[in-house]
Amino acid sequence: MLYLAACSSTVWRDPVTATPTDSGNITQFLLQQIRRAKELRLAHAARPEGAAQRLLLREWQARRLARTHEDLLRHPEYRAAAEFFLSDLYGLQDTTKRDVELERIYPIMAKMLPATGLHSVGLAVELDALSEELDAKLLDVLVQQLGLRDAITEDAYVEAYRRCDNYALRRHQIELVRNVGDDLALLIGKPMVYMVLHAMRAPARVAGFGELQDFLERGFSAFRKMSDARPFLDAIQMREMQILERIQAGHPRPFDLDAPTLQP
Repeated sequence: MLYLAACSSTVWRDPVTATPTDSGNITQFLLQQIRRAKELRLAHAARPEGAAQRLLLREWQARRLARTHEDLLRHPEYRAAAEFFLSDLYGLQDTTKRDVELERIYPIMAKMLPATGLHSVGLAVELDALSEELDAKLLDVLVQQLGLRDAITEDAYVEAYRRCDNYALRRHQIELVRNVGDDLALLIGKPMVYMVLHAMRAPARVAGFGELQDFLERGFSAFRKMSDARPFLDAIQMREMQILERIQAGHPRPFDLDAPTLQP
């Protein structure tokens, strides 16, 4: 994100969470988001049952996302980007090392990046932190109120989702996914970004930022495979918003969408 964001011209979107829009406060906000996601993950990891429950939830949600966006995962042009969204932006892997790398590199970002660059980094970091927070709340309801043990059913998941009563934050989460995708789509049109990213591969590994570098390269490579990212991003945003609205409205089968598929 350090290298990519420096070349971004994205305008900051002021979200429901009141993210600051002035450059003086964005730097502090960015550090808060980095630590926010890191602390939530560490809290789960400190409790064996908490880590297992988080993994159970993430596995359930990953399967649901794969079903909802099955056509994107099969589409030759969109497959790599869909896999990146499912595995890297919302995956099952342990991101503790990446958290540490991001926190270490933060002072450099604060000094070197322009405000637009910090904005772009903030989008991705806020999405990460917000997703961890929403999952923590959802898990609390599943475990404490609905008695989750070793399996999650669709009915239990939807009931917990409704009890959390955080529609505005869920809507913002979907908007952040779209914004992160829009930023990546803009960046692939800048040849200098790819050159800088490629040139930083060896120095990043020597400096101890290899995992963060790999994450950036996977995202950039995935989006370069699409001639136009808008149909891909439109499909994700439309389907996830439709699911959110159906859950909010009390629909008995909110995940059974009758949405058009994207054909090769």
